[in-house]
Amino acid sequence: MYQDPLHAKLRSAVQQAFRELFGNDIEAKAIAFQPTRPEFEGDVTINVFPFLKVSGKGPEPTATAIGEYLLGALPIVERFNVVKGFLNIVIADAYWLEFLRDAGDRDILQFPATGQQVMVEYSSPNTNKPLHLGHLRNNFLGHSVSRILQAAGNEVVRVQIINDRGIHICKSMVAWQRFGNGETPESSGLKGDKLVGKYYVEFDKAYKQQVQELEAGGIPKDQAEKEAPLMKEAQAMLLQWEANDTEVRALWEKMNGWVYDGFNATYTRMGVEFDKLYYESRTYVLGKDDVLKGLDKGVFYKKEDGSVWVDNTAEGLDEKVLLRGDGTSLYMTQDIGTAIKRFEEYPGLSKLIYTVGNEQDYHFKVLFIILKKLGFTWADGLHHLSYGMVDLPSGRMKSREGTVVDADELMEEVVHEARKAGEELSKLDGFSEAEKSELYEMIGLAALKYFLLKVDPKKRMLFDPTASIDLQGHTGPFIQYTYARIKSLLRKAEELSVVGSQVSVVSPQLSVPAGQRTTDNHQLLPEERTVIKLLHQCPAVLNDAATKLDPSALANHVYELVKAYNSFYQSVPVLKEEDAAIRGFRLGLSAAVADATSKAMWCLGIKVPERM
Repeated sequence: MYQDPLHAKLRSAVQQAFRELFGNDIEAKAIAFQPTRPEFEGDVTINVFPFLKVSGKGPEPTATAIGEYLLGALPIVERFNVVKGFLNIVIADAYWLEFLRDAGDRDILQFPATGQQVMVEYSSPNTNKPLHLGHLRNNFLGHSVSRILQAAGNEVVRVQIINDRGIHICKSMVAWQRFGNGETPESSGLKGDKLVGKYYVEFDKAYKQQVQELEAGGIPKDQAEKEAPLMKEAQAMLLQWEANDTEVRALWEKMNGWVYDGFNATYTRMGVEFDKLYYESRTYVLGKDDVLKGLDKGVFYKKEDGSVWVDNTAEGLDEKVLLRGDGTSLYMTQDIGTAIKRFEEYPGLSKLIYTVGNEQDYHFKVLFIILKKLGFTWADGLHHLSYGMVDLPSGRMKSREGTVVDADELMEEVVHEARKAGEELSKLDGFSEAEKSELYEMIGLAALKYFLLKVDPKKRMLFDPTASIDLQGHTGPFIQYTYARIKSLLRKAEELSVVGSQVSVVSPQLSVPAGQRTTDNHQLLPEERTVIKLLHQCPAVLNDAATKLDPSALANHVYELVKAYNSFYQSVPVLKEEDAAIRGFRLGLSAAVADATSKAMWCLGIKVPERM
């Protein structure tokens, strides 16, 4: 587990202070640190109020005594001040400069291997429609969490379960048979997933028309919905599929094949990938035997109609049916079996994360309780990465009515807006058309991904197209621009050194150039100090994001980092600095920011351009 090196030094010294000053021990985990508030001088603040019983003194005398002890015991503590019961500590420049040099020699956002294997499930689409805005949040969130966990030292397995069977899929198949006239992706020019989705919408339109006609004939609505010929046809097709009817299976494989081709094209543009695919058509039979074993052990119980249930009232939930009276399974049953199968396939797995919207919160609570009751010790490593839905200004999305925000169209729109903004700025002289297209793709997707990832996953969010494509402000493109600016600065430094400038040769992976280290003679400016402190916080933020499975913390921190760097760049000379040592230091600082920005954005699934 990551430990902040500064906090570790301070924590040990504070523990020693309590032993020597007050004759008492305090636990290391009880000592918390927080950044000093901007209105006070300091880098790190300790709240001493929780320790007053231990010290036997008031808040200010306690804080002052600890501050004086730290000042004498730790060279990295330069001075301190006390505000009521809060001890504000100023860390010496030497510490920040030493950290910066170390940061130039390694990737501060890549932790040592933990030996832990983690599986992250995300996407999990249905094969009766294309991916939409909700899938974008799901995919970007799940994929980003997988990369954050990887950066935190874990071996990550990325999976999705494809919902490729059931009545919804049969609806598309029936509609294509009825109305398709042999239409294919090739003949229509449509992506396969969009073609199949088109017929899912066609089914709904025709079905509603049939229901209306039946109601007009005097049949009650509930009955009309059941008696509509199209619905009966879809239900009959599902039974044929389950009976392994040759013709139905062939049609199912053909149409699903169209969808998979379409999904793969969308995933490629999204920039997400998977290590293993699970298909519901294969997993829906799982879990039944496991439930029957639980019945034999007395974990579950059977009702008079033969159905099998679990009683979770002791856990504050209710009773849940796991097998129907006719012995058929439910979604819960197959989820039980799929979880067991995954841990059998990956025996080293320590954690399984399901990226699923919060409308399934109850389902996963029940699933995890059942697996614990069945005696699987790995059940403690199950986690539901619950996230809020994405709303539109016009209301909720309804795929059967064709009112969703299509993922492909949305990605195309943000890339178009990036191109439009780039052409208006006219700053891409020297770029070929291919290079421009690649850059606009990078910028547009950064705008979209960052907009969806900077929000706490638990929060329901309103998708605002205008804000998502704003290339200024708290956006992905702003971060990209800062990165490109730094890379341009470093290239210029190299060019100047080649023509005999006093600037030393600077490599793209620059730390502080040899012979120009400034630990002893450079007093940090406030702008420099702010940037270094934010760099120093990056590993702790990554660790927090990995622990909480929340990319928004990292997304917002990298924005604060580049915003601080821009303030530094605007007010402090870099290449124009006459002192070679200070100039080299500032170039080193710039390179460290670029490296951290690049890795943080990689963790978010966002590419950064070398030029912009």
